[in-house]
Amino acid sequence: MPVAGHPHRYQFTVEEFHQLGEVGILGENDRIELLDGELIVMSPIGYRHSYVVTRLNKLFVLRAKNRYEVQPQNPVALSDISEPQPDLALVRSEVVSRAEGLPEPEDTFLIVEIADASLRYDRGRKLRAYARAGIAELWIVNLKDNTIEIHREPEGETYRFSRIARGREKVAPAAFPDVAVVVEKLIP
Repeated sequence: MPVAGHPHRYQFTVEEFHQLGEVGILGENDRIELLDGELIVMSPIGYRHSYVVTRLNKLFVLRAKNRYEVQPQNPVALSDISEPQPDLALVRSEVVSRAEGLPEPEDTFLIVEIADASLRYDRGRKLRAYARAGIAELWIVNLKDNTIEIHREPEGETYRFSRIARGREKVAPAAFPDVAVVVEKLIP
């Protein structure tokens, strides 16, 4: 219960978040996601960010071979108070084909966040939320340093395995080692 004279934050549930859209408070084009019960206004998408999303989307789609679906900038259900909108997610095909809700952590092979202005947020709160939910693998494409930060094996609010790939190094999702990309060919 709020105490007089002290600010109080309201924590939204996913259901309430969706109701904000249904009644017209939030529109389809609003760049807002729900993380840990808070509405987060996301940065506008710049040209490098858009370029990397487009390139990765094309690569992942061409190499899918019916093993996964690529979901660009679609929400993933982490909990009843978190529904982030990663830049890309590789999810189980059967989840998308049955059209009964959003992918959940156990349905998700890889989440990719493209980070320029959002780097601190993606490395901090968002990484902790993904790890806590059990997302198997997270890539942060760091446009400031032209690197890909790879995080695997969630444990608590962090990942047991993390490494940074750069230059001519190849990276691939753990679940699909044949879907490799060379860092310097991905990031302009």
